[in-house]
Amino acid sequence: MTTITLFTAPQIRAQRDALSQLLIDCVNDGASVSFMLPMTGDKAQTFWTRVADSAARAERLVLIALDAQQQITGTVQLILDQPENQPHRADVAKLLVSPAARRQGIAQKLMAELEKQAADQHKSVLVLDTATGSGAEIFYQQTGWQRVGDIPDYALMPDGASCSTTYYYKQMNIK
Repeated sequence: MTTITLFTAPQIRAQRDALSQLLIDCVNDGASVSFMLPMTGDKAQTFWTRVADSAARAERLVLIALDAQQQITGTVQLILDQPENQPHRADVAKLLVSPAARRQGIAQKLMAELEKQAADQHKSVLVLDTATGSGAEIFYQQTGWQRVGDIPDYALMPDGASCSTTYYYKQMNIK
């Protein structure tokens, strides 16, 4: 059974090793999430330290998926810190599910909770991007995200191959 919880900055710092391993596993499995191979522990630790610092400043929310043994199996972030003229918008970042825990509905649970958290923050538009042609594209389309378009040669895959990115948005029904 998977539970989704909102981690505070101290919780992120306390679980930095486990979160770093999740990031390393995903990048080594080919996830295009801003990192290149070789994916080192130092790079992952630095990333999670910065995420914790950002969460402490209330710039982002970090959701964590925990299995029945309370082991981290996934995560996603809601970036709240936006320009002054976009207080209604948030970005979705770093949806990661352990390669060993995929196809169990974890990503769907993470995104459902992310949408609830976004509504609680009065965010009416969510935006994300993903590598064009990735399995994530199918997932986002199946969960109601609207495709905006592609940008060719936007980034590099972890192995150095060039890839395009596809942008998506979702209108939220906030009360």
